Amino acid sequence: MSRKFFLAEALLQSRLEQVIEDTQTAFPQLSPNQIAVTWISYEPPYRVNTGGAITAEEFWQYRPGGASYRGVELVNPASIVSLFYLVAAHDWLEQGMIQTSLETERAIADSITELSSDALSYIVDTLSGTTSGPSIPAGPFETWKSQRNIVNRYFLQLGWPELRAVNINQKLWHDGPYGRERDFLGKMLENRNRLTTEATARLLHSMVGGVSVSAGRSQKMMALLNRSTEQSASTDHRNSTGFIGTSIASPAKIWAHSTATRQVRHEAAYIESASTHPYLLVVFAEGRAQADNEAIIPFVSGRIFEAAQRLFQS
Repeated sequence: MSRKFFLAEALLQSRLEQVIEDTQTAFPQLSPNQIAVTWISYEPPYRVNTGGAITAEEFWQYRPGGASYRGVELVNPASIVSLFYLVAAHDWLEQGMIQTSLETERAIADSITELSSDALSYIVDTLSGTTSGPSIPAGPFETWKSQRNIVNRYFLQLGWPELRAVNINQKLWHDGPYGRERDFLGKMLENRNRLTTEATARLLHSMVGGVSVSAGRSQKMMALLNRSTEQSASTDHRNSTGFIGTSIASPAKIWAHSTATRQVRHEAAYIESASTHPYLLVVFAEGRAQADNEAIIPFVSGRIFEAAQRLFQS
């Protein structure tokens, strides 16, 4: 059995559990099963954000310290799933399975920077060779389903234990799917997208390490996630209140992807600050109250940032 990509460290776990306890005290409406967090701390010599200076084989021998709270619980990822389609799209392009075009590049960018469901729909169609539309007969539908699951098969062959139970085969919708897309989702929504904070952390870890698809493509993907605490919400809507960057002292470098719907509020981020070691943080919060609450993720982020500062100073 493959091992996890990080080493569970008692000190980090203790501090994360204190952060969770503080969060539940500050937000009593937050149930213990409505939040999941994975925190990865990188220590010198840093092997991340090197521009692909080390090989994939060397990189995966390195196991950073980390901690998780409900890190293996399957959660509706909403737009966080776009990170996985982003990697798949770059792999397809790298292998020549699809051809680059202005529209494909625009869709890839908009699915991340604009959280565009329409752009993501285009990407899913391009990767799988399927299209949305009316319900179709059983035989053709079986073929359609097999094609749509190509992204699941791609991630399964990576052999990452964090990906064994995830599901990455659905588009994102404003009002919900119709026709064959609704049939594919299942009567009880049993075929919905499912991710964990640990799966998301490993994917982002591979990008930060410059080993996701290739060094050059990792850098392209990271460029789409790039933010800055010195940018205002008016210059980058992704820095608006309610997410990780608002609770990290400037100046800091942040690469992140976030989403908020009527039912979830999630973020995955890699942070570099002069007062901490680099670290990676993934926070998933579920439930209508949490989705509407813009204070929960910044609270968790702020406490983790303080803990990271103490680790840096010790």
